[in-house]
Amino acid sequence: MSISKDKVKKLITHIYSPWGIQKKDRDVKIITDAEGVFFYDDNKKRYIDFSSQLVCSNLGHKNPAIVEAIIKQAEKLQYVNPSFITEIALESIEALLSVMPKGLNRFFFSTSGTEANEAALKMTRQFKMPEYKIISRYNSYHGSTSAGAAFTGEARRFISEKTRCATQGVVFAPDCYCYRCPFNLTYPKCNILCASYIDYIIKKEGSIAAFIAEPVVGTNGRIVPPPEYFPMIKNICDKNNILFIADEVMSGWFRTGKAFAMEHWNVIPDIITTAKGVTAAYTPLGITASSEKIFNFFENNPFSHGHTYSYHPLASSPIPAAIAEYKRLMDSGICQKGASYLKKKLYRLADKHQSIGDVRGIGHFWALELVKNRKTKESFDKKDDKIKMTAKVAADAMNKGLFVNPWKDTLIIAPPLIIEEDIIDEAIEILDKSLKIADEKSVSAGLSVCRSSEF
Repeated sequence: MSISKDKVKKLITHIYSPWGIQKKDRDVKIITDAEGVFFYDDNKKRYIDFSSQLVCSNLGHKNPAIVEAIIKQAEKLQYVNPSFITEIALESIEALLSVMPKGLNRFFFSTSGTEANEAALKMTRQFKMPEYKIISRYNSYHGSTSAGAAFTGEARRFISEKTRCATQGVVFAPDCYCYRCPFNLTYPKCNILCASYIDYIIKKEGSIAAFIAEPVVGTNGRIVPPPEYFPMIKNICDKNNILFIADEVMSGWFRTGKAFAMEHWNVIPDIITTAKGVTAAYTPLGITASSEKIFNFFENNPFSHGHTYSYHPLASSPIPAAIAEYKRLMDSGICQKGASYLKKKLYRLADKHQSIGDVRGIGHFWALELVKNRKTKESFDKKDDKIKMTAKVAADAMNKGLFVNPWKDTLIIAPPLIIEEDIIDEAIEILDKSLKIADEKSVSAGLSVCRSSEF
């Protein structure tokens, strides 16, 4: 690297670090290269990307077909006013129509998942006026803009609320979090109260326009719902004439084994928002896809939304190539084989470590929830702990050459869909060693690990 260590140390003090305290001497990795399921730092050390960065590098790094598509577009047309139509926009729409759930055939392009959700909010409130309230869930994350933060149920919404920049009119509902059921019930005796309770909220609140949910909760736990949950939710939404918005920013693009996670339950929402995997993170792009019914409303009513970079040609350029790559991978069986092997290895790993309370997930989208005591499900960390146990385990794994993202009490296991068995073995071997840090502080309660994704 041409920049000296001293200069690097000085220059990084000018950079805001997202979602964290700004420390002048913070230790950062300088990443210089990436290929396949690996990335490399400035010392040429190799890391296995076991979280697909921020659950977005679904096709790995340096995919030749996507790189070529970006180069060709950059040489041809980099930007044009979004009121014009470009060839790449038309090619992208054609590719999207080949994989989107039936009936979701009208699209708005932005540049991120949070923008996709913001477009969904405006679209919904215009379509449903005068109804305006949105039901979200507490263990949700829908973005960092004012609208995205308003949708978000977890703690990152608090700053927006305190600064009064959060969008008003969002109501939060209990989660379908079976490991820590908010009603202290057990599936299936619970009768899926977390779903039926939505009907109660709708009737008591009034002015509800839509319900928004991640089909598989992403950032906040990779929570897979019971099979009855989303069919019940869709029926409740239809019965009460409100829209159902599925946030597939993380769960989309074959991350769970289907093009979109909602397909596992044969449910078609009114709106799907997505980003990340649509370009495999090679360019920033978000998509809001709606039903024709919603689109038809705007035939005679203005759609009051837009961005300078809507339908950006360069940002859109990977879409056809990425979709073709996803289809190729699914036809080859690589994804299915890798997902099955990953599941087996994670279950075996969890059986070995008493600090793992719950292992849950689907496809290439998993959580290892760490607990101090399996019997009581007591978490390791207190609110004032500066370094979380998951962060300690992840840091140790990173030192050993494995990148796995920690968030709250869970480790995010979400490797690229191209990962093969030998690399999964290598990753699990590292994680096996790093989890001993948590085991040393945990209490053996004589209970087996919970597998709450197995319904």
